[in-house]
Amino acid sequence: MSPDEFIISRAFNAPRERVWQAWADPKQLAAWWGPKGFKAKVKRLDLKPGGILHHCLISPQGDEMWGWFVYREIVPEERIVFINSFSDAEGGLTRHPLHEAWPLQLLSTITLVEKDGRTTVTIRWQPHEATEAERATFAAGHDSMRGGWTGTLDQLESYLAEA
Repeated sequence: MSPDEFIISRAFNAPRERVWQAWADPKQLAAWWGPKGFKAKVKRLDLKPGGILHHCLISPQGDEMWGWFVYREIVPEERIVFINSFSDAEGGLTRHPLHEAWPLQLLSTITLVEKDGRTTVTIRWQPHEATEAERATFAAGHDSMRGGWTGTLDQLESYLAEA
């Protein structure tokens, strides 16, 4: 683990196949993706190495924040590795809308491990091809990321409980 890596995990009361589908199916992903209070829309999801996810998070105030993933590795029901960036509605890469010094790209790894019918999801984020200033900004943002990811995982938990 690098010193600026961010890691968060949550165990869900659902089998791994069910949790995987929540990440892999665009309709399911749109139903829970994003921090609490945000809505999501998935413009494109092509879950394969070299494929992309182009999505939009809509704040409670109606502000849009677009994201762009380029998938590097897909191991069905086990792991998703991708480069994560902010984007515009057309898919052009952009800087964080609230922080210019945020890394342009993050290497993201999502793992799913099932034990006794429960699935633990672990998210690992680290700056990719970032400057020292961007790495420092990322490291300083861990508390904020924990809050955002906690809300996102809360929404996934609620979604899995309802489904």
